[in-house]
Amino acid sequence: MVSAQLSSTFYDTKCPKALSTIKAAVNSAVAKENRMGASLLRLHFHDCFVQGCDASILLDDTTSFTGEKTAGPNANSVRGFDVIDTIKTQLETLCPGVVSCADIVAVAARDSVVALRGPSWAVQLGRRDSTTASLSTANSDLPGPTSDLSALISSFSNKGFSDKEMVALSGVSGSHSIGQARCTTFRTRIYNETNIDASFATSLQAKCPSAGGDNNLSNLDVTSPNTFDNAYFTNLLSKKGVLHSDQQLFNGGSTDSQVTSYSTNGATFRTDFANAMVKMSNLSPLTGSNGQIRTNCRKIN
Repeated sequence: MVSAQLSSTFYDTKCPKALSTIKAAVNSAVAKENRMGASLLRLHFHDCFVQGCDASILLDDTTSFTGEKTAGPNANSVRGFDVIDTIKTQLETLCPGVVSCADIVAVAARDSVVALRGPSWAVQLGRRDSTTASLSTANSDLPGPTSDLSALISSFSNKGFSDKEMVALSGVSGSHSIGQARCTTFRTRIYNETNIDASFATSLQAKCPSAGGDNNLSNLDVTSPNTFDNAYFTNLLSKKGVLHSDQQLFNGGSTDSQVTSYSTNGATFRTDFANAMVKMSNLSPLTGSNGQIRTNCRKIN
């Protein structure tokens, strides 16, 4: 549901430097560490799939409150919180109590993609921040690295996305055209699965032993890990998907033709991805008198 209150000009008079402040901070963070671009994109995806794009993922656990950070798909995996904190601090100095954490996350995702030479899109603004989070929804609604195609299709379909949009977003929203994965998320695939290029599996085994090294990292796109492009799909055609869930998109199933199409047409992928991101960033936003503008993104006011 898109709320009529979201607007690309929401901060033009209330906080005119909001967007340029976010962009500068994202560019600085990505210049320091390329991987941060993928992390900020994924943060937005993991926020929007749970309760909508409401910054619920940013809330820290307290003695009386359990947030989403320890959910299976998020624990030791979702990152970039410190970058959001830095941006929030800057914006609170510029225009106190005006820019929501949810909007910061949505804009930072777009600016991250642009910083990695991907497409841009107009981000609709005016989201407010949740005063709740849901660990159980994060565990049930976010697709994981071991998901089969049917599970991927249903988790995206539940949020209103077509199979085609799911393929476009999987290439990146899980930040798989960019970013890295921990050994624990792909160990089973590289030692036990057969739909994987043999020399590719061997090269990953060098980084990820059959026991130990759980936090060792591998690039998810082995061809161009720090650039937003369609190499992820080309890799799937040659059975070089790092995660089980990646290779599921090209494994004799209903999404094979879409993967093939994106592998040969990067421009179509960029357009479809940008359109799907606009749709995702409009998932159930809190607007008007709902929610709040958190002063500190990690806790309720």
